Amino acid sequence: MKFLYNISVFLLELAFKILSLFNDKIKRGLQGRKQSLEIVQSEISKEDKVIWMHSASLGEYEQGLPVLEKLKEKFPTHKILVTFFSPSGYENVVKKQTIAEVVCYLPFDKKSTIKEFVSKFKTDIFFTVKYDFWYHLLDELKKNDSKIFVVSALFYPKQVYFKFYGKWFVQQLKKNVDWIFHQTKTSLDLAKSVGLTNGSVSGDTRFDRVKQIRNRDNSVEFISEFKADKKLVVFGSSWESEEKIAQILAEKIENCNIIIAPHNLKRVEHLQKIFPNANLYSELQTSNFQLPTSSILIIDCIGLLSKIYSYADMAVIGGGFHDKGLHNILEAATFGVPVIFGNKYQKNPEADELIANNGGRSFGDELAAANFVVDLLNNPEMLEKMGDNAANFVTFQPNSTEIILEKIVEM
Repeated sequence: MKFLYNISVFLLELAFKILSLFNDKIKRGLQGRKQSLEIVQSEISKEDKVIWMHSASLGEYEQGLPVLEKLKEKFPTHKILVTFFSPSGYENVVKKQTIAEVVCYLPFDKKSTIKEFVSKFKTDIFFTVKYDFWYHLLDELKKNDSKIFVVSALFYPKQVYFKFYGKWFVQQLKKNVDWIFHQTKTSLDLAKSVGLTNGSVSGDTRFDRVKQIRNRDNSVEFISEFKADKKLVVFGSSWESEEKIAQILAEKIENCNIIIAPHNLKRVEHLQKIFPNANLYSELQTSNFQLPTSSILIIDCIGLLSKIYSYADMAVIGGGFHDKGLHNILEAATFGVPVIFGNKYQKNPEADELIANNGGRSFGDELAAANFVVDLLNNPEMLEKMGDNAANFVTFQPNSTEIILEKIVEM
């Protein structure tokens, strides 16, 4: 099975090389991996003790960040390394001020490459977020006596670990991972069913993260003026389906302003065709500010969405009407904002919990979702109640980070 795994990694790298000829994002990721070893060596020496967090992408990074911050407080002399698999994660974080000395791509999981990378420093604590596991990486770290953890793990039945051909990889996880912190009891029970017994339920660290977000300065220039005295619906990380809901809403209700933050800025041009009178946020920034004449504002830059939710009366979150994956609903819920989304969210147990607490609703089609939004905006009492439920749902979640930190330190 190790042979087949090595073949799959070889094919993965080959696919990246071929696709990089046609896709600039993949090309940047491929080029970035070539620089990872040099970047690490420039900031970390063999004598340094390192806390290393690996995240597949931006969402997992946000999920693991509260744990990383607490570990840095506990071990202030350790250096921090953050690695990513995806360009969308790396490119968002490398531009920001972080607590990490090094932010880089994780090299492809080839034995020789990973062995060289791991050997350049002493990893004291390593953790990966959710379920991004790489065999040679974990194996080499364990050979170097690193403590290895999985944070906010989420196992579900369709994963390879629960297929007959996944038994080999399960044995490697059992051998190399010291402890798995699960988001849910269901995840823990599934892991135990295949022999991964070193684990416990700690909850989802994203709740800790969005509680932090709630307590920071969330002001965004021009948004108060745009909202004025009207209700504000924010379409966060929108795809085509959510934009259809925005169209219906714009036609059906007058005393309402709409902000659309697309999941990809390439959609801005398309949004301008749908909403030709909409304002662009960048236009407000570059000109002498005048009150927007349109009831629709398109966010054509990154990094503002989680703050903009603090102004919202309701949020429609993208990704739930198809299989790409529901985007973060907790960033809106933490501000006491009712959250609406599509019903394809199998990998998001928090969505079911939010619905059960009457702080959110899911729908199978855009028209039903749009009609609910209109009804809710016309019912202030129900709108306020759902908002309170959403905020309370986040507030009363356990402090996962403290639970995880206590166990890591103990081990």
